[in-house]
Amino acid sequence: MRQPQRGVTFLGLIAVLALGLGAVLVGMQVFPTYTEFLAIQKAANKASSGSTVAEVRSIFDKATQIDYITSISAKDIQVSKQGEKVVVSFAYQREIHLVGPAYLVMKYEGTSR
Repeated sequence: MRQPQRGVTFLGLIAVLALGLGAVLVGMQVFPTYTEFLAIQKAANKASSGSTVAEVRSIFDKATQIDYITSISAKDIQVSKQGEKVVVSFAYQREIHLVGPAYLVMKYEGTSR
């Protein structure tokens, strides 16, 4: 008696590799937007040490220049107070072109700690 062959067909292997390559390519485009989000979060935490709105925006603007942040500027942040603590919050979105008319929209938002 012969045993049936086991394993992956050549077309199945090509399909799995294509899906894996697509996931890697999308991940390579998403990773820089996430690292920029972390830099914005760090700048918001740093800016919350200011005491006036103008001072907070100035600190945030300097941090965006140092970290090469281009997605958001000091005029896009909201500054509020909770008790005696200054809170800096932000929200923005990034579009990543995938293929043809398809885009991946990443929405980021955060507040200072």
